[in-house]
Amino acid sequence: MGLFSKKEPAPAAAFPKDSAASSDPNTPASRSVVSLDNQQQNAPAPSTEDEPNLTLIAFLLGAIASMGGFIFGYESGQISGFLAMTDFLERFGENGQFSAARQGTIVGLLCIGTLVGCLASGSLCDRLGRKWTISSAAFFYIIGVVIEVSSERHWVQFAMGRFTAGMGIGALSTSVPMYQSESVPKNIRGATVASYQLAITLGIWTAYMINWHTEDTYDNSAQWRIPNALSMLWALLLGTSILFMPESPRYAYRMGRVEEARNTLAKLNGVDAYSKLIDYEIKEIDDKLKADNAQGVAPWYEIFTAPTMLSRTLVGMVLQAGQQLTGANFFFYYGTTVFRSTGIENSYITSIILGSVNVAATIVGIWLVKKIGRRPMLMGGAAWMFMCFMVYAFVGSFVLDANNPMATPVAGKVLIVFTCLFIVAFATTWGPLVWAVVGEMYPARYRAPAMAVATASNWLFNFLISFFTTFITNAIHYFYGLVFGGCCFALFFFVYFFMMETKDRSLEEIDTMYISGISPRKSAKWKPTDTPITPNTAANKEAVPAGLMVHDERVFPENPQPKPAMAETQAQTV
Repeated sequence: MGLFSKKEPAPAAAFPKDSAASSDPNTPASRSVVSLDNQQQNAPAPSTEDEPNLTLIAFLLGAIASMGGFIFGYESGQISGFLAMTDFLERFGENGQFSAARQGTIVGLLCIGTLVGCLASGSLCDRLGRKWTISSAAFFYIIGVVIEVSSERHWVQFAMGRFTAGMGIGALSTSVPMYQSESVPKNIRGATVASYQLAITLGIWTAYMINWHTEDTYDNSAQWRIPNALSMLWALLLGTSILFMPESPRYAYRMGRVEEARNTLAKLNGVDAYSKLIDYEIKEIDDKLKADNAQGVAPWYEIFTAPTMLSRTLVGMVLQAGQQLTGANFFFYYGTTVFRSTGIENSYITSIILGSVNVAATIVGIWLVKKIGRRPMLMGGAAWMFMCFMVYAFVGSFVLDANNPMATPVAGKVLIVFTCLFIVAFATTWGPLVWAVVGEMYPARYRAPAMAVATASNWLFNFLISFFTTFITNAIHYFYGLVFGGCCFALFFFVYFFMMETKDRSLEEIDTMYISGISPRKSAKWKPTDTPITPNTAANKEAVPAGLMVHDERVFPENPQPKPAMAETQAQTV
């Protein structure tokens, strides 16, 4: 199973014997190994003076990496418009139209490619590093676009181009959230990883706008070749600019590049490299790495067999599959076709409206990520989408005149309104949050293969929906909404019973929370100091190394504690 083979990490790195001068007056300019080890053993939680800052480098890292989401959104959004363009229909259709099988294959092969790409990316992320995997995937995507653009009359060539491009997108969908979650400070991690979804929505909206312009301006293959060729520009920008960003500090540390990891953390957090905050971060990473190394090399199948990992892997897979089963991509892939059936004269305008709502709502969702917990947002979003699909299904089935939609204009408007309300719900909750939650929930030892498998479930259901939607809508029409509504209903209870609250926690704290067996329903109020966590409290105490259970509570940035008295501070540092 080479797809999941993992490069053996470097031995637990020792801290350097000598350190550069520090701006922290409490930190010696030069440290011995013994003194630093002692400080690690008694490292206090960082004071409020060491809170992470919003730095330009952290912002740029998140924004540039999120271009991987823009590429996916653009590729997904443009195909909806292509399917309605006259030149595209004449070249690749059958007598000027697409059969359900041909249309489903052209749309769905992208998802098969992404499935392959995200499975392969787990190994690549550990071998090449996070940022080099992102760059390689972006350039591989360009190969697929070249195959698409050069297609003349053979629809299979265009479909295989989408398959090849999908492999690049699949690798990006795993490596980008992983790179972001491992790199940015925890106080902006949720919003940063959620920005991946914002980039997806911006890509969809951009594709809609360009399709609208080219379809109205040209009557030849330029209708679809121009927007298709522009895909290469986005990938070129990502593939080159990401190389100027630092490598993930957690990956660098696991590869033995200790000073690089320390300096990167300092730059991203906007503090001194030897501040208490960075000492604390390094200590957490080092504790986990030592515990991992004590277990030896991790074969990929341990994401199913290691203690607590089966449940974590399954939760991630269900959440990623659930993002598709909410039904959002039904509108993004087939929105132009659906709203043409409601009697809207220019369905491209409707798609642009939906895309604009999607972008605006996603921006709101990123703001809400820092204000509201993951669990209430996902449950509220599932309930909201369930309601919208119920209205969509029954109005479309019992009120809309399918043979003459113009005879029931109110029904058509209701469908569009509730579709917009659905997109608001998705874009503020399940759209951005799933990427953030899945990027947070796995330990470093298994993060790459576990995220690859979880993301693969997203692409698998993406393919199933994109391929079979035409067949299903031809058979049951608007009752298809009941299928997605039922999925939203089930997802509400899945989140309630099985998903941990991860807001405002470091990746190492989240790992400890899972290992300690905290109930998801109580996870929002859990603190590492509530109950002493030792190997004896683990669900499988023989299998969980003691090092995995060691943890200190972090008290910044949302709930800063009073600074200790001077005597106490001196006692801690002696």
